[in-house]
Amino acid sequence: MKLMYRLMLSFFAVIMILMAIVSISFINVTNNTLYHNTWQQLKSYSDSLIQDSIRYNMATQSFEGFATESLNSNANLLTRQNVHFAIYDTTHRKIFASNGFTPNMSKDDWKKLKKGETVYTKLITPKINARVSNGTSPRMTEVSRPYFYKGKMIAVVSIATFVSTIEQNMHQIKTNLIMALLTASLVTLAVSYFLARSITKRIDRLRLATHQIARGNYNVEVDDDGRDEVADLGRSFNQMTASLRESQQEIRRQEERRRQFMADAAHEMRTPLTTINGILEGLQYDAIPEEDKKHSIQLMQNDTRRLIRLVNDNLDYEKIRTNQIAMERKVFDASAVLENLKEQLSKKAKEKKDTLRLDVEKDLRVYADYDRFVQIMFNIIQNAIQFTDQGIIDIRGYRVEKGSQFEVQDNGIGMTPEQLDNIWERYYKADRSRMSTKYGESGLGLAIVHQLVLLHGGKINVKSQHGKGTTFTIFFPDRDYAPHNNQQTNNKDKK
Repeated sequence: MKLMYRLMLSFFAVIMILMAIVSISFINVTNNTLYHNTWQQLKSYSDSLIQDSIRYNMATQSFEGFATESLNSNANLLTRQNVHFAIYDTTHRKIFASNGFTPNMSKDDWKKLKKGETVYTKLITPKINARVSNGTSPRMTEVSRPYFYKGKMIAVVSIATFVSTIEQNMHQIKTNLIMALLTASLVTLAVSYFLARSITKRIDRLRLATHQIARGNYNVEVDDDGRDEVADLGRSFNQMTASLRESQQEIRRQEERRRQFMADAAHEMRTPLTTINGILEGLQYDAIPEEDKKHSIQLMQNDTRRLIRLVNDNLDYEKIRTNQIAMERKVFDASAVLENLKEQLSKKAKEKKDTLRLDVEKDLRVYADYDRFVQIMFNIIQNAIQFTDQGIIDIRGYRVEKGSQFEVQDNGIGMTPEQLDNIWERYYKADRSRMSTKYGESGLGLAIVHQLVLLHGGKINVKSQHGKGTTFTIFFPDRDYAPHNNQQTNNKDKK
């Protein structure tokens, strides 16, 4: 069964059950009310009957009996209203009975009557004249009421009427109620349909949107107005589609960068491999003069190192990405490391006519993996040299709260906001001209730096203005603040 029909059935069943309960309660209350009203009327008839027919001796102030003429007159009057009565004395002897009316009163009833209680009987089948009952067993409701004079019971009146009148009224009420229930059922069915449709319509929109997602259309959204569960589901669905769109866009970006990287790598490898192959062929056929062989071997060595760097960059990034890199962190003097890096890179800086300036606190202690720290700072300083011509590159290091901080600032070409947003992405090259440089950049250097800093629990930020320069800021936390619960951290941290 479809959800819509199940919802309709649920709404219909709940409403009809409630209506049935209310109807049954209404019938019971109405039935009791009709009997109660009938009993009140019979009590008033009984009281009037006693007042009209009772006889007192005014001289002796005593009860003398009942006037027969008055009883007969009232009997005729009440008979026309289908009311019959009988009067008993204190000895249970019947004094008067209209139309032979003879109720059956038990000993318990007489005990209650003597205590002054009125006895109500919902249904009795008394003896009565055949002409009144039309030859059938009469079904009547009865009220038995005691009467007292000067504290003594003088008589008991048992008065009754046919229940057929009450049953006729109840039948009419039930008929009207059934008609109302049938009408309400049709209205309930229509209301249930619209309620179920209002819910399933929103679910249908979600279902259709899901089909669109299955076909690869991630731009679909559903209405998420409201505060119910379906609206919550719609909001979750829209969040899912937004995440899928971002993932799809990221996949496309990564695929584009992968293709570009493969093209760049092929270009980077083709040039040195062609050079190496050409020199080897020249050496094989003695086509290279003796005085040029040394220079040719140096060219092959340079191009070989260039290929090794390209391969190592990819291997390093994959190790970091797959959590296969192990770090041995320890505390060491960062100022000595930066001094050595300055000396190593001074030749490259001179080739670009750059000036390296070092401003580091003496004996600056840093807690990091020594080799990875060298790799991070080497890549950033080399990156600054590569994009700065005839400029100044400042390398600073100093203590900060909870760790040590380093800055590499240049006044080179800088970066645009778009380039700045993508600088940590793998395979990304801010300057497409880098593929033709002698360093053979792969677009992985800064991505590796970023991952390595994060593995240390540190932070790296970059600020740049196009045409004015770039500043990298790297923070390394101290031992007490660095994370030690990851797979990359070796338990053998050294001091």
